[in-house]
Amino acid sequence: MKKDGVTRRTFVKAACLGLGTAAAPLATSQTAAGAPPEPQGKVPTRPFGKSGIRVPILSLGGMFDTGANQILLRQAVRWGVTYWDTADCYGGGRSEEGIGRFFSRFPDARKEIFLVTKSDSRDPKGMTRLLERSLERMQTDVIDLYFLHALRSVDELDDDVRRWADAAKASGKIRLFGFSTHSNMARCLSDAARLGWVDGIMFTYNFRLMNDPDLNRALDACTKAGIGLTAMKTQGGGPLRMESGEEAELAERLLRRGFTDKQAKLKIVWEDERIASICSQMPNMTILMSNTAAALDRVSLTRTERDLLRRHARATAHTYCAGCASLCEEATGGPVADLMRCLMYHRDYGDMEAARDAARTLLARGPLPTPPVHRLLAAEQRCPQGLPLRRLVHDAHRLVYQLAGEKKG
Repeated sequence: MKKDGVTRRTFVKAACLGLGTAAAPLATSQTAAGAPPEPQGKVPTRPFGKSGIRVPILSLGGMFDTGANQILLRQAVRWGVTYWDTADCYGGGRSEEGIGRFFSRFPDARKEIFLVTKSDSRDPKGMTRLLERSLERMQTDVIDLYFLHALRSVDELDDDVRRWADAAKASGKIRLFGFSTHSNMARCLSDAARLGWVDGIMFTYNFRLMNDPDLNRALDACTKAGIGLTAMKTQGGGPLRMESGEEAELAERLLRRGFTDKQAKLKIVWEDERIASICSQMPNMTILMSNTAAALDRVSLTRTERDLLRRHARATAHTYCAGCASLCEEATGGPVADLMRCLMYHRDYGDMEAARDAARTLLARGPLPTPPVHRLLAAEQRCPQGLPLRRLVHDAHRLVYQLAGEKKG
């Protein structure tokens, strides 16, 4: 069908891709003529593990310049998006500083916020230094949930870390303790469930990963252990590419129901009641509005729509790094999963700030030697997703140094 020079597929593609990561909000009332409808009400809440705390099902990911987006922070509070996630390294500290500026202007808002930040350090002395700096930057006396950032193995949670967490809680500087992880998620979660002292975990979880049997067993174990679970990277590698009739069919079907593929990917994760909240990067008002509308909407995906998402996941598995880092990194001896994450931020999401932070974090560990071709070939052969790692690792190496503004070592 063609009308006024625009095909139906062109319209669908524009609706799903041309509006950035936003979408037409769902069950909301229309505001001023030509303006998008504004979400009505506040985001629902769920219990966060056994903590006794209820958190909104949508969390504001803070990997952006919060100081330049104070109106967005104010609106997030109004809509009930009061779980705020940041880290000491985001934007070189600008994210925490912007949150502190907001609390200095609106001190009463601090009581409403479930505040999360993270430490890149693993030793007690470094963790203490970073915690004190985070408290100072954000102009607060307590962090509600303090994470070790980007854990790769629960072996990093040794007795020294546990004693530090207990002491930080006893001093009133943190309420809960846990970790975030992008790598080896099933193993990290299942091992953490056995420890008995981890309060919360944020991990990569999306429509591509939710049928993984090992990960599902780990989620069950964490739920039984009373660990609060936050999902991140829920878009699963970015928007539909619209390269096949099946993707176009899915996008069009969702639009007829009143939401886009991006909102559908949030909805399918919220259907898993083991997940307390989704942490979503929302650096502008349009994305905040769209995601809030999805959280407020009660319409569920149909079985057909879930099946289409699963088929899309299978058909495009070779384009998505699933975070099973131990397989490829044992073969290469390098941080392949972190390189893939930096590439994902840049290529799939177009998020330069997140890609730049990921690049700087990688280079903070030292120069990145390029693995020999025979090692990369071995990693390709082990990759269950079938990623073309020889090409991707080469591209990611070049991107990391380009983003960090350094010469390759």
